[in-house]
Amino acid sequence: MTHPRRRATTLLGRRAVAATVPVAVAALLTAAGPATAAGPTGASGVGDPYFPLAGNGGYHVAHYDLTLRYDPATRHLDGEAVLTARATQRLTRFDLDFHGLKITALTVGHAKADYRRDGQELVVTPERALRKGEEFRVTVAYNGTPAPVTDPDGSLDGWIPTDDGAFVAGEPQGAMTWFPADNHPLDKSSYDFTITVPADRTAVANGVLLGQRTAKGRTTFRWRQSEPMAAYLATATVGKFQVKQYTTRDGLKVYDAVDPREATAAAPVLKQLPSVLEWESRLFGPYPFRAAGSIVDRAPNVGYALETQTRPVYDRAPDLSTLVHESAHQWFGDSVSLTSWKDIWLNEGFATYAEWLYAEQHGGDSAQQTFDSLYATPADDGLWEFPPGDPGSGANIFGTPVYARGAMTLHVLRTTVGDRAFFRVLRAWAAAHRYGNGTTAQFERLAERESGQDLGALFQTWLYGRGKPGGPSGS
Repeated sequence: MTHPRRRATTLLGRRAVAATVPVAVAALLTAAGPATAAGPTGASGVGDPYFPLAGNGGYHVAHYDLTLRYDPATRHLDGEAVLTARATQRLTRFDLDFHGLKITALTVGHAKADYRRDGQELVVTPERALRKGEEFRVTVAYNGTPAPVTDPDGSLDGWIPTDDGAFVAGEPQGAMTWFPADNHPLDKSSYDFTITVPADRTAVANGVLLGQRTAKGRTTFRWRQSEPMAAYLATATVGKFQVKQYTTRDGLKVYDAVDPREATAAAPVLKQLPSVLEWESRLFGPYPFRAAGSIVDRAPNVGYALETQTRPVYDRAPDLSTLVHESAHQWFGDSVSLTSWKDIWLNEGFATYAEWLYAEQHGGDSAQQTFDSLYATPADDGLWEFPPGDPGSGANIFGTPVYARGAMTLHVLRTTVGDRAFFRVLRAWAAAHRYGNGTTAQFERLAERESGQDLGALFQTWLYGRGKPGGPSGS
C-alpha cells in the first residue's frame, strides 16, 4: 500500500478522511485479546495482536466462489458467497468475518444452519457437528448497501462508493464489508468471481478474465484467481473504465482498467508495467502469478493505492514509484504474506526499498543517498516515532516508520552483508515462502544463514530500537 503523497520515502501516513461511515474498525477490535477455541467451538479470531477478531479458528477456506450484482445508481449489492472449507478440528460452531449486509439464507452443506450476528462476527451453528478433516461448503446469500469501515488511522477500507461505481480495497479489515470470509492473511484461498453490473460499467477482480457477456442492459464478468490469496487482497472494483488487454513476452495476461478522467496521466506509467515486472523478476525471482495489470480509478476520498493481488488498484493515476511499489508487493505481501499485522514492515519496507533500488538502477538517487537523506532528519521527526518491527497498534501499521525505516533496515542489511548475499536473501525469501506466509524471525534467520553473519544487533537496533539509531552511519 502507498499513501497519498505517493513516494513511500517521504510518507507522513494515510490521511484521515472526513467521510462519515457507520462502522469504525477500531471500535470493533476489543482490548480483551483474541478469543480461543472452547472445545468444538471455532475461535472468533486467530490471535493477531493488533486485530484480535480478524480471521477465525477451526477451519481453512480452500476456495471462495463469489457471485455479485451491483447497481451503482442505488449502491445496492446482491451477493452469494460459497466457501469450500475443511475443518481443522471438530466443530459444532464456527465464525465468519462479515459485517453490515443483510443475510437472506445460510446453509452448511445442503442443510439450513442457525446463525447470529455479533459485531463483525457471523456465528454459524451447522445442523450437525463437523468432523475434523471434513470438507464442507458454506453458502451465504445476502444483500444491502455495502459501506466502508474506518481504519484505526482514520482512512477508509472495504467497499468504498465512487461517483460511478465502487473502489474496493480491503487492507486490513475491509473484506468483511462485501463478503463473508476468514479474514486474516494466515488463511489464503483461490477465488472465482461472477460480477454483474450495468452494461456501461466494468467490474474488475483478481486473476484472469474468463469471459464477459452482455444481456438485457447488464454485463457479467467472470474472473478467476487460482493462486492462493488473502481475503484483504480481493477486489471487485466497478466503474466506467477504458480497458486494455495484452499478453507480455513472458506470457502474462495483462488487464488495465482506467477511469477516462485519469487516462492521459496514467498511460505513460502503465506502459512501463511489463518492464517493471521484468526488472523486479530479475531481482526477486519469477513473477508469482499468471495475470497482471492495474485498476486506475478516480476515488478522491481514498488517498492510497493498494496491492490487490495481480492487479493493484490506484485511487488516481499513479506515478512510476507507486507502480514499482505496488508491483513489488506481488512478491512481498501477496505471494509471501504476513502471519501477523505486527510484521507489516515485511510488506511495506520491502516495497519501499524496491522504489529505492529502481531509482538507483534507472538514473535516480542511489539507495545510499536516499538513506542518508532520511537519516539526516532530526531525532524528534516522525520517522523515529516507533520501531517498524513493532508499530504498537493498528493505528501505526501504515505510518512512516514502517515504510521508510523498514526500507532503511534493508539498506543497512545490504551494506552489512554485501550485494551478493543481500539479493540472494531477497530471492530466497520470495522462493521459500511462495504462496505462503512468513515472519520477521524467519527472515532474520534466513539473512543470517545466507550471509554467514550474526545479525541480531542489526535487527534489534533497526527494527525494534526506540528512537533514532545512533552513530555516524546509523549503526
